[in-house]
Amino acid sequence: MTLYDNHNHSQFSFDGGRTSVERSAASARDHGLAGLCFTDHCDFYVPPMKAGFEHLVPEEFDVAAQQAEIDAVSSRLQGIRILKGVEVGLYRDCREKIRQYLDSWTFDQVIASVHYIDNTDPFYGGYYKDKDWKEAYGHYLETIYEEMTWLGNFDIMGHYDYVARYAPYAKESIFYKDFPDIFDRMLKYLADEGKAVEINTKTYQPYGGRTPVLDKDILLRFKELGGEFISLGSDSHDPERTGDKFPYYAGLVKSLGFRYLVHFENRKPVPLLL
Repeated sequence: MTLYDNHNHSQFSFDGGRTSVERSAASARDHGLAGLCFTDHCDFYVPPMKAGFEHLVPEEFDVAAQQAEIDAVSSRLQGIRILKGVEVGLYRDCREKIRQYLDSWTFDQVIASVHYIDNTDPFYGGYYKDKDWKEAYGHYLETIYEEMTWLGNFDIMGHYDYVARYAPYAKESIFYKDFPDIFDRMLKYLADEGKAVEINTKTYQPYGGRTPVLDKDILLRFKELGGEFISLGSDSHDPERTGDKFPYYAGLVKSLGFRYLVHFENRKPVPLLL
């Protein structure tokens, strides 16, 4: 089975200091992957709780330096295909900056994600204050839908269940049955536009005594609505996590009736049969 890890961070992400393009690419090769894409962070917004840390979140990572490093590593590291990408942090107040940024650079793939919402960073917990689980998760899903349909210029919807990673609720996971209306809108849009749903394996790691799980019904509904493209991403920030649990999730995708996984090259989908 040919596997690509489509969501990785390197030293060019503000939080990528534990790895490098070369170390992660070598690890991916050693884990049996055929390729990986570096999707370093581009967030144009810094929430108030990160005041004083703005220097850690540059408005745009050094794309030219990242792509030159990928070219250099590709020339000397055999047995692995290394692709060039970006993970764009969607935020309403930064829409025009995001549009201009994506018009200015050439990538193999673009992941559209929501990291910050309502002037907060869910990692620090403030987003959940005075919200029950249904309000917190539902509002996050609505925000992803609104921002990604505005943007349009992306290939993969990143970690739709990111908000569950750091939540304080007994309800650890996001399920289709709890949000069928917004999921139908999201998944139909992705299916109609030929975009991919990401299985982000970092979300399903234990964190803070909680372990969210992937809801198979979300993938099945995507398939029912005509969706074909599933992307695997480890969201690695250190080399050891490249391709984390990919054989398991690839097998799950196949068991649900999908014919292939996908990665993108020059913004074009490349399906790989399961």
